[in-house]
Amino acid sequence: MLEALANAWRVPDLRQKLLFTAAIIALYRLGSYVPLPGVNREVLAGGALDTQNAITGLFGIFTGGAFTRLSVFALGIMPYITAAIVMQLMTVAIPRLQQLAREGDTGQQKITQYTRYFTLALAFIQSIAMALFFRSGQFGGVLAGATAVDIFLIIVTLTTGVMLIMWMGEQISQRGLGNGISLIITASIISQAPSAIQLLLQDGNALTIVILTILAVIIVAAIVFVNEGQRRIPITYARRQVGRRMSQGGSTYLPLKVNMAGVIPIIFASSLLIFPVVLGQFAGGGAQESLVSQVAQFFAPPSFPWLVMYAFLIIMFTYFYTAVQFNPVEHAENLKKSGGYVPGYRPGRPTAEYLNLVLTRITLFGAIFLASVAVLPYLITPLMNLPSSIYLGGTSMLIVVGVSLDFVRQLESQLMMRNYEGFLRKGK
Repeated sequence: MLEALANAWRVPDLRQKLLFTAAIIALYRLGSYVPLPGVNREVLAGGALDTQNAITGLFGIFTGGAFTRLSVFALGIMPYITAAIVMQLMTVAIPRLQQLAREGDTGQQKITQYTRYFTLALAFIQSIAMALFFRSGQFGGVLAGATAVDIFLIIVTLTTGVMLIMWMGEQISQRGLGNGISLIITASIISQAPSAIQLLLQDGNALTIVILTILAVIIVAAIVFVNEGQRRIPITYARRQVGRRMSQGGSTYLPLKVNMAGVIPIIFASSLLIFPVVLGQFAGGGAQESLVSQVAQFFAPPSFPWLVMYAFLIIMFTYFYTAVQFNPVEHAENLKKSGGYVPGYRPGRPTAEYLNLVLTRITLFGAIFLASVAVLPYLITPLMNLPSSIYLGGTSMLIVVGVSLDFVRQLESQLMMRNYEGFLRKGK
């Protein structure tokens, strides 16, 4: 990665893209420290928003601490991610959206516009919920002294912050390098690493640090291995005549990724399981006799029922999202139309059944891997009595490593394209 960055720095246009990407990320990190109006800073400094809370801990990681500081970027980019995932799923279920998806760039622009509107609605609703949530006394009344005007400004500021982060991510994707939204999430996660490592050095002994370091290396290696893992289905194309031309036959392969769903199943499962806890905070507070509070306590992390449900939902969502991403019947029909076939299987339905069988098997391994990586930190934490260990593995490392691999891959493709252009200029 360092070699690719060094080579890219020597190319003027790539250097400009790298500087633009770094500037946008720096602006995002600056916004995570700008405070909201009407926040009681004394209560906030007293540890009212403890990061080990089931709710604040989840959002604190993905917002780079902006949530626990109640800054203008406290909601982070999660509303946009939720809207994008829902729109992608609705594209499969709603015929109108399917038609737009087939129209190319024009249809994709409309779907993107719908996603922005949906993000705005989600951000507005979550801003209201957040303002009411932290006005309650259970978090020390961080917003207890806020007036109606302050609450209105908080809602508007939080909603605007989400839309601004979405715009920053789109600018990185268009004018910088890499996927803007993924890089923003990665920057948020990495920003929490120094404080977690400092806490680890303070509270942990030498043996614990060595064990966690070895585990971190193993997790990174496993993530790289699974993310790069493919099942290559051999494809053979027969010779055929198209007009007056005779097309040459040949052999290639269809790559099926082991982890085709990425980290989306983990985000889905986390969002779904955090809902009972949030509902319990709103409805029951700390009342043990409240049914909602009992349900919230039952599903609060890291209890055993929560871990079982977490792993089950991750596996279920992995299969669901993989089915959305890859349609065996559609791919089999495309192969049939282009004159390709899988050796040993007839074109059409037999090929589709074979692709579905292979995809089901490799997805099982990918789903179990995702569930293991997500659950592992919650099992290590009580054994070593180190709350910071959750930041050194699991979902955070999966996102950081996956985004880093994609960024380096895109950077290398940009370098290769410019090298080809250099060869062409020399040839001329």
